[in-house]
Formats: sequence, C-alpha cells, structure tokens
Amino acid sequence: MLSTDQRTAYAEQGFLVLPGFKRPHETAALARRAHELVEAFDPAQGASRFSTRDRSLLADERLLASAEAMHCFFEEEALDAEGRLVVPKARSINKIGHAMHDLDPVFSAFSKGPALAELAADLGLARPQVWQSMVIFKQPEIGGEVGWHQDASFFETEPVTVTTFWFAIEDATLDNGCLWAEPGSHRGERGTLRERYVHDGGRLRMERLSDRPWPGRDAAVPLPVEAGTLIVFHGLLPHCSAPNRSPRSRMAYTLHATCSTAAYSPRNWLQRSAALPVRGFD
Repeated sequence: MLSTDQRTAYAEQGFLVLPGFKRPHETAALARRAHELVEAFDPAQGASRFSTRDRSLLADERLLASAEAMHCFFEEEALDAEGRLVVPKARSINKIGHAMHDLDPVFSAFSKGPALAELAADLGLARPQVWQSMVIFKQPEIGGEVGWHQDASFFETEPVTVTTFWFAIEDATLDNGCLWAEPGSHRGERGTLRERYVHDGGRLRMERLSDRPWPGRDAAVPLPVEAGTLIVFHGLLPHCSAPNRSPRSRMAYTLHATCSTAAYSPRNWLQRSAALPVRGFD
C-alpha cells in the first residue's frame, strides 16, 4: 500500500497523511452511529468530564470500565459547577470510548479490513493488537484543547510500538482544532518519553519521566485535513490540538494499536479480560 517515499517520510517525520482513505458513505455512517449513541445516552446515569488539563475531572472507575464498554465523557465546559448541563446533550459530549471497534457493528466494520491490515504491516506493526477506539467530537464553541502529549504514555510496550490511526470524520481546520505535530520529534532525544499514565493500586496517575520541554508552536506544523483522511503517527510523536471556538464541529475517530510481539505493560490503564480479548484489523 505505501510507496517507498511514504515509508521514508513516515520514518523521518513520524506521521503520514493519507487523504481519501475512507469514502464519504463510510464517514457518514460512523458519524450517524456516533450521534445515535449520544442520543441514547442518559446524562442522569452519570459521566465524567474529560480534560487533558485536569485529569482529576475524569473518574478512575468509569475510565477503567470503559476499556470493555462504550462510555460517553462530557466536555469540560458542558457542565456548570454543580454538574448540570449548560448546552444541549447532543453538543455536550467530548468523546465516546473505548471498545466500540469490538462491540458495535458499524464501528467494527470501519475499524477492520484488508486496507488497514496492509497499512499496519507497512508501518511495521507485527500481528497488531487494537486496544482502543475513540470518537472525539471537538464540539462547536466549547471543544476542549488537547495539550501536547505522546500516545506511548498511555500504551507502554517494550519496545515502543503503539501507533495511532486518526480518521477525520469531518473536515479538520485551523479554526475548529486540527492536529499539530513537530515533524521528526519522535526520534532521538526529541522522542524521549516524557510521562507515563499508570494504574497504581486502583488509582490512575501521570508519572513524570523526563523534564524535556514540549515543542513550541514555532517548531510545530498544523495538519488540516478533509473528511475521510487518515493520519497515522508514531507513539512517541508529540502532538496537540487547539480548542474549537468556531461554529463547526470537528469529529475524529482514533484507533491505537501495538505489536503483539512487544510486551504490553500490566500498569497501562487499559487492560482487557478474557471476556473481550484484544484483536487486530482482520
């Protein structure tokens, strides 16, 4: 699937942009199903806020349970101080996670198939295991900022193998919060893993590993893309996205996969039981 030039670009830059990877009817079907899940969600059942700035807003038990479920998580600005919705429910959800690719037929069809399996092999994933799926809504006007981070912080393996598959379900622009990344920052000293999100004694915490600073925006490049585009990137690549203050939503869908030949840390927040074993793209 990938040309020699594309493989070289991925190795050097740490990411690859693949326009038109998914067709319009596929992205439309995924968007419809995501909205159906939100419509069926009852806020009275409770849900955590999601914030990369203050992870204490995210209840540990609910996040851990979502490893084998499909849970909705509120935008940080969707609730007031008493936890009441200040926007319509349809615009209140930050994300849905984290096992739709194994539990829901629409998401499963989108997340599997020969094209993804071939791409994963071209990227060097040996017998890939897809650990999580997420719908990220980036709601109009209140879509939260996602600060600089590395996905390897959340899926530690030895050696590092986690690879992110980021699908634009809607157009991602500079105005509505497209991704930003620093090309080549997954290699050498710049690719040092800065922190690790660990499950420790029933609690989740971010463990600082390095004092190396995050990239500045002067070194980063924006990645605006049209719906249907797939961006793949290395687990050590620092990336972020700005808040969405525009009137347009920016829905994305992500998958995180590792090599089954690499040792998956028992301290990772996301674990699977025998009831829902982790599988690949087939």
